[in-house]
Amino acid sequence: MVATQPLGRYLTLEEFCTCTQTYRKYTDQIDPYPKNRDETLPALEALCQHIIDPVIDEFDRERFQLTYGFCSTDLKRWLAKKDPATGIKNGRVSPNLDQHMAHEVNRNGKYCCSRLGAACDFRILDLPSNVLVNWIVAKGLPFDSLYFYGASRPIHISYGPQHKRNIWSFTEKGTPILKSITFQV
Repeated sequence: MVATQPLGRYLTLEEFCTCTQTYRKYTDQIDPYPKNRDETLPALEALCQHIIDPVIDEFDRERFQLTYGFCSTDLKRWLAKKDPATGIKNGRVSPNLDQHMAHEVNRNGKYCCSRLGAACDFRILDLPSNVLVNWIVAKGLPFDSLYFYGASRPIHISYGPQHKRNIWSFTEKGTPILKSITFQV
């Protein structure tokens, strides 16, 4: 596996696997790359082809900021740990739901996320995320799930076989609310 392998027209496998703050903090202790490459790489490529490439085409590569891409088994383990200095978990993961682990399998040979597909979180610099979400909806991009956390935060988007086009926003306490496909904020 070549880390510089392109996943689409703009992003490489390395960018997709090493973009999180947790990876950067524990680089020497995390293998960020997929183990089930035969299934995971095509899922990541499809996400880039159908979602990421059109977004970058519209908003420019320089403004695109990937904040969370692929989640390897090692990264998942570190995200669940608490930072020894702060006592706060390194991150929140929901591998059974969020599709960041793509087609990776657990030690029992079952998919970590039965929904399959792939996901990432990103933002466009100097663009409110609600404007980005409205553009994605208007463009008709074939996403599975999209999580809107607020105008100044990155969005989460997945591409998978279900193409549900579900948009979720969250209350201040983190309770998810299913929104209409005609998202407007």
